[in-house]
Amino acid sequence: MPSLIGVAGGTGTGKSTVVRALAERFGGVVVDLDSYYLDRSGIAVEERGRINYDEPAAIDVRLLLDHLRRLAAGEMVAKPTYSFRDHARVGAQVVLPARLILVDGLFTLWWEELRALLDLKVFVDVPADLRLARRIRRDVAERGRTADSVLAQYLSTVRPMHERYVEPTRVHADLVIANVGPIGAAVERVVAAVRMIANRPGVAVTGTPT
Repeated sequence: MPSLIGVAGGTGTGKSTVVRALAERFGGVVVDLDSYYLDRSGIAVEERGRINYDEPAAIDVRLLLDHLRRLAAGEMVAKPTYSFRDHARVGAQVVLPARLILVDGLFTLWWEELRALLDLKVFVDVPADLRLARRIRRDVAERGRTADSVLAQYLSTVRPMHERYVEPTRVHADLVIANVGPIGAAVERVVAAVRMIANRPGVAVTGTPT
């Protein structure tokens, strides 16, 4: 049976970096919640910009759960390709089943149905000022936004939604890691936890020794 590892935490905590490091170490596939935002192509462009994308209701959780269950059952899925510029799905990517399934996103630990699928639940913790700085750097570099627009969104929705929906999920985590220094230290704590899961009877997760 495959193992499902969920990694949650606020914007700019380095969740995706941790997940990529795990994928490189152990192999496996990544299912990122960013790909499962609801398709807004049927809504006028100006209206799309007014939608709150920083709450769980923005995610197509039914499709996400369906895909995770199918991957766990050994089936391939077509993960949506989502455009943050257009707030719409622009295609799909075939994801093949693997022995390790890594779930990455703000709300990974929000839904009880999703938590029930996970063998290990990780919450990445970073102080708010550092998260904001990382968010601005990412959105300016990768999403073509201005620093002012990122800051305005952070103050209006990202910060309050973090306090309402993300931070409370910390209590569901099996492991809380602080990512304020070299990322390697945070990754190694998760690697150790994954290896403990790998030692359970009936679990097949292998990795490259360090």
